[in-house]
Amino acid sequence: MDGKTLARVGAIVFVAVAVTATAIEMTRKDVAPDALATQGRPVSAQDPLAAELLRCSEIGEAGARDPACLKAWAENRRRFLGQPVPTSSPARVEPTTLFPSAPASADPVHKDAAPAELSGPAAQAEPARPEVR
Repeated sequence: MDGKTLARVGAIVFVAVAVTATAIEMTRKDVAPDALATQGRPVSAQDPLAAELLRCSEIGEAGARDPACLKAWAENRRRFLGQPVPTSSPARVEPTTLFPSAPASADPVHKDAAPAELSGPAAQAEPARPEVR
């Protein structure tokens, strides 16, 4: 067989396979997926903790100071690590401040606290260095 004839036979075989695959695909019936399984449900209907975590992620940086977000993250961590539910209530978590070095009088949570002394940070002594000879 020469090269032209071999190329023509190859092309005919390729076209025949393509037509057969197309005919098989067209006769196949579409299987409808289960409508209830693919139907979207709101996050709050699935899990209230997931809804709270979603809310905390949406408020951004303020979530680190929100007591409800801190509780939700602690509960999510407890579930993830498989730890048992604590029997006693944990200590109250104070929200973190944006500027921890600010005096207590400037803190809106502790407005009625006595004004703190406004001295600078204590200077640390420089560590002794070994003498180099």
